[in-house]
Amino acid sequence: MKKLTETQKFLKVVHELRTQCPWDKKQTHQTLAKHLLEESYETIEAIESKNKKAIKEELGDVLLQVALHAEIASEKNGFDFEDVAKFIAEKMVRRHPHIYKNQKVLNYKSHMQNWTALKQKEKPSRSLLEGTPKGLPALQLSQRYGEIASTVGFDWKNEKKVMLKVREELRELETEIQKKSTDGIEEELGDLLFTLASLARHCQIDAEASLRKAAGKFQMRIERMEKEKRKLGKNLSDCTIVELEEAWNMAKTATKTPPVGSKRI
Repeated sequence: MKKLTETQKFLKVVHELRTQCPWDKKQTHQTLAKHLLEESYETIEAIESKNKKAIKEELGDVLLQVALHAEIASEKNGFDFEDVAKFIAEKMVRRHPHIYKNQKVLNYKSHMQNWTALKQKEKPSRSLLEGTPKGLPALQLSQRYGEIASTVGFDWKNEKKVMLKVREELRELETEIQKKSTDGIEEELGDLLFTLASLARHCQIDAEASLRKAAGKFQMRIERMEKEKRKLGKNLSDCTIVELEEAWNMAKTATKTPPVGSKRI
């Protein structure tokens, strides 16, 4: 393992920022919280772009936030960056007995079951789903809840069984729509989305990433529609529904993802 000289330099810089920079000196755990969230989302965008340079940069920004929080805590004799590193290293050793204690783990599923069992052993009074941040995007939260519940055996057998539940929830949603029940529609739509998150999990797909890709694709097609209409001196708001649908179909064809293994000409 190489010497962490750059890490030491980095922590020295963070200390100097806290003692010399007017902006950094004013920050607290509370004021920095929004920046940690923002930097995390920017890191996700970089990962989705598959740009290695951007990923490295954004991870650095996240690391800065972690270091600043640790530096603030150290000023009040709470803990420092070394304590944070020690804590997470020790926790990972405890949570991976198949690596550090020669305990056998046959596959990913058994590892996740062991992980949940160890978490409950560490904090026996905590509820099974407690500890998962409720501020997560709802689709991601739903998938995570399902993943945790599956580690104690509460889950559908396979994706075919989940599809049966999807169809059931869709029928219930259609019933509420026919009744024009706002509360009923909201509840059943939520149930459907939650079940779709479980379907994504069974298909080994990240539901949140899948929806983000779909939203990105929608944005790209709308922008293409706008570009084509501007060539004709029009805005989308000037178009009839027939013109919009025609433009959409053209944009859809132009931006359609080619089959795996094929080349776009």
